[in-house]
Amino acid sequence: MSSGKEVVSEVQSAPPTTPRTPPPVSTPPSRMHSPAPGRSPLRAMAASPLASPIKEAVASVRDCLEEVDHITRLADPRDAWLPITESRSGNAYYAAFHNLSSGIGSWAIFFLTLAFVWQLYTLWLLVKLHEPVAGGTRYSRYMHLATTVFGDKWAKILALFPVMYLSAGNCTALIIVGGGSMKLLFSIACGEACLAHPLTTVEWYLVFICAAVLLSQLPNLNSIAGVSLVGATAAVAYCTMIWVVSVAKGRVAGVSYDPVKTTSGVDTALGILNGLGIIAFAFRGHNLVLEIQGTMPSSLKHPSDVPMWKGVKVAYVIVALCLYPVAIGGFWAYGNQIPPNGILTALYKFHSHDVSRLVLGIATLLVIINCLTTYQIYAMPVYDNMEAGYVHKKDRPCPWWLRSGFRVFFGAVNFLIAVALPFLSELAGLLGGISLPVTLAYPCFMWVAIKKPGKGSAMWNINWALGVFGMVLSFVLVVGNLWGLVAKGLQVHFFKPQ
Repeated sequence: MSSGKEVVSEVQSAPPTTPRTPPPVSTPPSRMHSPAPGRSPLRAMAASPLASPIKEAVASVRDCLEEVDHITRLADPRDAWLPITESRSGNAYYAAFHNLSSGIGSWAIFFLTLAFVWQLYTLWLLVKLHEPVAGGTRYSRYMHLATTVFGDKWAKILALFPVMYLSAGNCTALIIVGGGSMKLLFSIACGEACLAHPLTTVEWYLVFICAAVLLSQLPNLNSIAGVSLVGATAAVAYCTMIWVVSVAKGRVAGVSYDPVKTTSGVDTALGILNGLGIIAFAFRGHNLVLEIQGTMPSSLKHPSDVPMWKGVKVAYVIVALCLYPVAIGGFWAYGNQIPPNGILTALYKFHSHDVSRLVLGIATLLVIINCLTTYQIYAMPVYDNMEAGYVHKKDRPCPWWLRSGFRVFFGAVNFLIAVALPFLSELAGLLGGISLPVTLAYPCFMWVAIKKPGKGSAMWNINWALGVFGMVLSFVLVVGNLWGLVAKGLQVHFFKPQ
């Protein structure tokens, strides 16, 4: 019995029966009308210059009310100053917009259903682990949960690099895709007889990152819900346009559905491992699940996992309706003729002369819009981490000029990486293997460690099996892709983006 109490005490906040004097936390402007507990009328009264007995009475009543409704509190009051947890007015719609905007990419048809179900299951685990004990501590960041389960040292070793790479790496990839799409849109709009001098690829990258940094001045994750809605709409639209046009135009000349022939079984194995690594790299977004859920209010009567899971289900139904037609229709239309960069490149390569410039231009514009909006979602954990360092050191909110400076600095770093390392796409398989545990393995171990299912139970067996298999698969993908790079070589062109 005592052990059960100890487990609960590790997760819950301090007992509400003892009056507490909260630290002097000034609430950001964006939380002034938020339903979050930090801005209740009683807290506002407690912060006013009342006499000491009245303050104590107000604090007691406030704590009693919080005990009755079990309103969850921030583990660290300074979290109210950070972009992810600054506003807790999110809802199921916001969750759907964020998950949909960050979840659509390009997946191979091979093992699509199996991989889709696996990553949806681990996403459900994270939604439930966000607040494992009702009314207790909320894990609003992936690294917070990883530190609780693995400890500070091992969390940094196992999760810090993959999580940061999933944010920074995806932002860099979005610069490359978005900047390249801007260059393509200019050529489509200008036409072959255009006399205007086009910008270089690097200059288009600069245009894209300037627009992305300007958009990133929105203060917190909830404030970009409208941006995510626009990005999600653009993603659904361009996915639909691409597969509809590809299927309508029919199969290209010389299409074949036979496997690509290789000189040896080793080359075949390396090709399969690289493909699986690219699939793993495409399964991004799990490092954002807890952050998105952290924007929602939560209480014992209305836990945050209910609207979050509703939003996830809506988002992933739409994701499936987009990706299955793209995978199946694209394979039918292009087969082994599809270019390395995917079906979007194939659309321009094979149909630039028999599809109107308006259709091609709209599709390209939608890709640019989606890249700009998705950049905001993936960059938010990095912004949050940057500001957390200042907040924890200075014990005060980050001023607006420093917040803007952090975001400009991060954009400049991403731009430099995109220009200096344009061959990053060739490392997608390797990087996918490195980041795979964040999506498919760690959530399973986290569930076992926190929920403590009975040994030999269904949940115990499933999570241990998936977790171990995910780690083994990650190791095989990393070794296989490294072997492939050593055997075939890597064409390195620093500061020479195509």
